[in-house]
Amino acid sequence: MQHQVVSRDEWEAAREQLLIKEKAQTRARDALAAERRRMPWMAVEKAYVFDGPEGKASLLDLFAGRRQLIIYRAFFEPGVHGWPEHACIGCSLGADQVANLAHLNARDTTLVYASRAPQADIARLKARMGWEMPWYTITDSFDADFGVNEWHGHNAFIRDGERVCRTYFINSRGDEAMGTTWSYLDMTALGRQEAWEDSPEGTPQSRPYKWWNWNDSYVPGAAPDPEWIAVSDAGEEAFRNSDARAKT
Repeated sequence: MQHQVVSRDEWEAAREQLLIKEKAQTRARDALAAERRRMPWMAVEKAYVFDGPEGKASLLDLFAGRRQLIIYRAFFEPGVHGWPEHACIGCSLGADQVANLAHLNARDTTLVYASRAPQADIARLKARMGWEMPWYTITDSFDADFGVNEWHGHNAFIRDGERVCRTYFINSRGDEAMGTTWSYLDMTALGRQEAWEDSPEGTPQSRPYKWWNWNDSYVPGAAPDPEWIAVSDAGEEAFRNSDARAKT
């Protein structure tokens, strides 16, 4: 393959030019997420029922006590390519990308997968593929009602007590970007819940970085690790100084 080869200085200059566009794209993505947080909500009127590892479960049960819920409709059922050994290849690739859910849970958000396969088959598949996300069986019209009966997609919900509302929906190529803690939070009504975000009044927010923890060390309601606060404060200061130097 023929390609231009340049010096370090020329490469850095070219990269700086592209970085301008990358930063603009990041700001545009943040603005789009801010618009999502201002989307109207749709009340969920039906009483949906799923099968889970512990028996029947309502949509409210899937929240697992948290305020937000994301449901990914994965295709694993008779008639899908790969059945019964595998789920859909695309859905399986997506499942391989799912980040450790402890971080998402720390932001009061639950992620679950849902398919029409029986629970015994789902358990077998998860064990074979090494997947750990909660995975439920659709038993009614949930998939048709939420636009995922013929194609995959992520539906986001929020609850106020026992009242549940749909807040957003991502499917098709939008699903390609899903899997990180950030991509999940950015599609929700509450977002990352960090102070820099442009969010509606009343949205819970805290300082960025400070809520982060090791995936085995989150304690609900606990104050951030003071040593980590010092480390992240120093990092933020270094970034600010670097940006200031770049602008002079």
